[in-house]
Amino acid sequence: MDIVIMVGQLILGLSILVILHEFGHFIAARAFGIKVEKFYLFFDAWNVSLFKFNYKGVEYGMGWLPLGGYVKIAGMIDESMDTEQMAGPPQPWEFRSKPAWQRLIVMLGGIFVNIILGILIFWVLTIKYGETYIPNDNLKYGIVPGTIGENIGLRAGDQVTAVNGQKVERFEDLISSKVLMGNSVLTVQRNNQKLDVPVPSNILNDVSDLGIEQFINRIPRTKFSIESVKPKSNAATAGLQRGDSIVGINNEKVAFFDELHKVLLKSKNKAIQLDVKHNSDVKHIAAKVDSLGQLGFVPRFDLPEEKTLRFGFFGSLPVGASKAWGTFSDNAKGLGKVFTGDVKPQKALSSPIGIARLFGSQIDWLRFWSLVGLLSMALALMNLLPIPALDGGHALFLIIEMIKGKPLSDKFLEKAQIVGFVVLVTLMVFVFGSDIFKLFKK
Repeated sequence: MDIVIMVGQLILGLSILVILHEFGHFIAARAFGIKVEKFYLFFDAWNVSLFKFNYKGVEYGMGWLPLGGYVKIAGMIDESMDTEQMAGPPQPWEFRSKPAWQRLIVMLGGIFVNIILGILIFWVLTIKYGETYIPNDNLKYGIVPGTIGENIGLRAGDQVTAVNGQKVERFEDLISSKVLMGNSVLTVQRNNQKLDVPVPSNILNDVSDLGIEQFINRIPRTKFSIESVKPKSNAATAGLQRGDSIVGINNEKVAFFDELHKVLLKSKNKAIQLDVKHNSDVKHIAAKVDSLGQLGFVPRFDLPEEKTLRFGFFGSLPVGASKAWGTFSDNAKGLGKVFTGDVKPQKALSSPIGIARLFGSQIDWLRFWSLVGLLSMALALMNLLPIPALDGGHALFLIIEMIKGKPLSDKFLEKAQIVGFVVLVTLMVFVFGSDIFKLFKK
């Protein structure tokens, strides 16, 4: 059932993005009187479709290959490679008969819709949920770094006060792109000592492998007590009760949950000794850790107070637009790091397999629409790349035509389309293979 929910969310999210992207091309073409022959969700490879119907001269349908979608525009060299049509004389309703500036708008129509969709989604989410965050000044006990954070010099209990000299207002900023894109410096207050901790430019490689929690945990350092004990668990067998506080383990004092968690992970399937405080009494209890490094209780955390900002209907628009642009900018910076070699391609790029895992196996509409908004901006960026067969490649050739004053030859465009198609298929095989390898590796 988990896989069904995960795949269902993936298909729904991609369908929304593909249909609206292609609608951008469709509506722009129709606005300039260009004939659209087909509008497809997914690809009907070898002319095999799941269903199709005709309406006002356009064939609408759904293909069997879920790797995108397309509109077939008359008189255009595209993924259909309909060279027979291109051999005839240009017709007034064809793409090739229109001025270059109109054709450029048609090619950028899908990208424009993706950007508008991304802004709209983040705008609506901001209206509904506002912005909830933990003020960095509210952290009582500092941060909890994971393996990656410890390797660069962070320690549990550190107070990160600034990034690149700018004061940190929100705790969540510590795991944002301004830090994770690397080449940043964290100003750390450790006891009475002030330190600068540099973040390596290639840190995204490690984050991709181990997860963001292994850089800085999303939960700040916190004290804890037992909220509830799971029935028939090792905690229940040991006699732990709601309201108990674990203050020691194996004769070592424990004040924070991360301290307990670290010892439990090292004690899988082992017996341990706990010092447990109940009311004002401290008792010594023997317990056993399970194979996951857990005792079997739900903790109650002493978390810092959160803050929620509300912006109203119109006030949410610039906030949502800023979030949308931020995701676009972050993706662009990430691609830049791939090209410079700071980040390995398999760490930065994901196939539908990797995207499905982001949606998760639980239905959470905030998470779903946040991901759709993020993917919409990522799709806009990817289609802007000047690769033949992508919108950006077509746009580049049209700009060259406008500069030269005459179109590039059909033969050149056909060959460029084939090259672009080969590049995209190679890239697709690479990212699918990389994600499948990650699944087997885990």
